[in-house]
Amino acid sequence: MGPDWFVLIGVVVIVIGFLLKIDAIAVVIIAAMTTALIAEVSFADFLDGIGKAFVDNRSVSLFILTLPMIALSERFGLKEQAVRLIKRLHSMTAPRFLTLYTVIRQFCGIFGIRISGMVQFVRPIVHPMTSAAANEQGLVSSDGDEETLKAQSAVAENTGNFFGQNGFVAASGVLLIVGTLDSLGYSVSPEKIAAASLPMIVIAAVVAAINFQIVGRRLRRNSANTKPVTTGASDE
Repeated sequence: MGPDWFVLIGVVVIVIGFLLKIDAIAVVIIAAMTTALIAEVSFADFLDGIGKAFVDNRSVSLFILTLPMIALSERFGLKEQAVRLIKRLHSMTAPRFLTLYTVIRQFCGIFGIRISGMVQFVRPIVHPMTSAAANEQGLVSSDGDEETLKAQSAVAENTGNFFGQNGFVAASGVLLIVGTLDSLGYSVSPEKIAAASLPMIVIAAVVAAINFQIVGRRLRRNSANTKPVTTGASDE
């Protein structure tokens, strides 16, 4: 095995670190340092590479600026307004709402519109509306049911975002696929990759809808099982 293979030890460090649930940033830095040492890169060059990568990608940290805005919105009733809105839609059940959000999220991904984010959108809007719809149906009977709704709200976001973005020709994932295939000798265009992703986008929406319906039925059964049984003797 040639020396070039030893630089892959950094991947092993990342896998072990994540399995042991060590701090992610620390794991990545240790893996990078290990790879640099094996590749005989000087410590000064290693620090220079880390600093250059941070400067080149500093726009990634701009999401921090949205946190105060979301906090202020929640303080002044963002969740309450979302709950009032969903209660006005009497036919909107929790599974239907989650399915609708998944499809909307996919369309936004296809057209490159960014409305997503667990902190910016799911926590203050999607989950409260899902919870309100479930409560209107009487589906929430325990804290575990509420946690299930939180998880399903995240499922809707992740499913819509992950599959929907591949329908946008300028998405980073699509460009990565194009670059990888080009390096392997396959001539493809972003338009072909986006078109090939459309069937999977539809399949993902259907699977997500089925999953939400199954979760809704499970919550309905849990709610029915926890309802107290009244008898004539108790009425007396």
